[in-house]
Amino acid sequence: MTTPHVAPYGSWKSPITSDLIVAGSIRLGEIRLEGEDIYWSEGRPIEAGRIVVMRRTPDGKAIDITPAAPFNARTRVHEYGGGAYQVANGVIYFSNFSDQRLYRQSPGELPEPITPPLDVRYADAVIDQPHHRLICIREDHTAGNHEPANTIVSLSITTSEDGGQNLVSGSDFYASPRLSPDGSKLAWLSWNHPNMPWDGTELWVAELKQDGTLGEAEQIAGSQTESIFQPEWSPDGVLYFVSDRTNWWNLYRWHNDQIEPLYKKVAEFGLPQWVFGMTTYGFESAESLICTYVEAGIQHLARLNTRTLELTDIETPYSHISGLRVASGYAAFIGGSVTQPSAIVRLDLGPGHIEELRRSSEIQVDADYLSAPEVIEFPTENGLTAYGFYYPPNNRDYTAPAGDRPPLLVKSHGGPTSATSATFNPGIQYWTSRGIAVFDVNYGGSTGYGREYRERLKDKWGIVDVEDCINGATYLADRGWVDGDRLCIDGGSAGGYTTLAALTFRDVFKAGASYYGVSDLEALVRDTHKFESHYLDGLIGKYPEEKQIYLERSPIHHVDRLSCPVIFFQGDEDKIVLPNQAEMMVDVLKAKGLPVAYVLFQGEQHGFRKAENIKRTLDGEFYFYSKVFGFELADAIEPVAIENL
Repeated sequence: MTTPHVAPYGSWKSPITSDLIVAGSIRLGEIRLEGEDIYWSEGRPIEAGRIVVMRRTPDGKAIDITPAAPFNARTRVHEYGGGAYQVANGVIYFSNFSDQRLYRQSPGELPEPITPPLDVRYADAVIDQPHHRLICIREDHTAGNHEPANTIVSLSITTSEDGGQNLVSGSDFYASPRLSPDGSKLAWLSWNHPNMPWDGTELWVAELKQDGTLGEAEQIAGSQTESIFQPEWSPDGVLYFVSDRTNWWNLYRWHNDQIEPLYKKVAEFGLPQWVFGMTTYGFESAESLICTYVEAGIQHLARLNTRTLELTDIETPYSHISGLRVASGYAAFIGGSVTQPSAIVRLDLGPGHIEELRRSSEIQVDADYLSAPEVIEFPTENGLTAYGFYYPPNNRDYTAPAGDRPPLLVKSHGGPTSATSATFNPGIQYWTSRGIAVFDVNYGGSTGYGREYRERLKDKWGIVDVEDCINGATYLADRGWVDGDRLCIDGGSAGGYTTLAALTFRDVFKAGASYYGVSDLEALVRDTHKFESHYLDGLIGKYPEEKQIYLERSPIHHVDRLSCPVIFFQGDEDKIVLPNQAEMMVDVLKAKGLPVAYVLFQGEQHGFRKAENIKRTLDGEFYFYSKVFGFELADAIEPVAIENL
């Protein structure tokens, strides 16, 4: 066995390069099942992030369904999208990104538009076969400067020159229109400002008349303070759903005009509905429900007997499971483990045979270069506990000088109502294999730990999340695991705000990287899109009534307190966090004489999808820290222009 080289942390040569990470990497999502055919969507960085619908047939062949550009199966409803396509009898119905029109694509044919060329968007469709139509969410932007109108509409499966007929309207938002198996009822979710769907939603049901119109609607569950997730009809026509009425998102059903809890557990069977079409359960049969749940930050797959209400875990090698779809005899999902990239997985529900149909990356790295995460529970403010995943540096070819401790990169996830998981992330292994420790924090406000934990961030964004990131970092430093003088932090979107707030209002971190992060909360609340236009009501306070709080917590207004280097990455077409948010910070930092770098990507939106830009962010952030902390790079990296250094 070769004796490891002795070299400072950060200067280790790693086989996990940015080129390896982006080469052939794809984003997997949106699984659909039809018979034995399995469909999914994949975002391709090497095609500028274009999303393609794939189909895998029982003979094992996987083919592209979506033709080449300009076709891109992605919707912009709520800006975050999701629920961009549906399939029936081999025909694909999808939203095309460039024009946001719905298209119909029959097998072997080119897509044909169903909807007219209007400023209207569609998502989350279901097929109403008896009426030869789609039922879906429509977001109408034709009113110009007014807030777009969200409704549930019906559309002919061949052509709808009027853009769809309203079925349900009057609420600010809708999601999850779902038809009963016999087509006699329609269920859906709705909610209104200032709520986000994880704050409170309402579950409605209405009879579907023979002419396709709806009868009188009845509210089944939900309220301003109860979040309902994923209504779904069982094969025998019973309506199931997930509710957090007991603090935890658990399973329920509506049967004989009564709501029945199915299995009470201190675990989360639901998710925050950032995008359409999210699923955590499905039916193998009327008596067998397959589901996922998160317990103490770890995900599980299980079978619930709907008759006996017994829950039995299903063993798999995956620590993270999403996009679950279930059919008779099998399930499909996106599964990821600690050491392997995520994949589209087909699970035989009988003998339990697992087949990976498509991997998100063909990265093959010896386990001796990988860092296994450790679940950390650490004390934070007010005697509470917060959580995260700690990844120590690991590279079989290197060891650090005696007594040296590694720099630490704290990662603050986006949302902020979201969560990180322990699934394999090559972007994290990029750092740890070079000698940089990583702490991926699920700060207060994250999902997966119950509604009370999620609501720790109520009125406290920029406080609780910052304190938890700082307390997690100092917890590791106090134990001698990392170098307390070389702590840095990064994050994207809301995580970028946490990053900038931590760097501005506290002096624990010595450097940071903001990915399309918020610096001006007032600008965000004025400029953002409808879905999030009142999000900050619950995180900061009502605007403009509580404008002063917005000013107090906005890093842009307190740059005089910022005294460490920062690098900013931004897309020039971002409609959620506009580029001027980064540029205002950069200008002030330049004037102040602090080391600062700004990398603007042409044609990118909120989150980077192009391979060359993903590569640039990884290498650029690493290069930035190498200059800040003064360690030598093992490989040549394209320099980033750093002002004042």
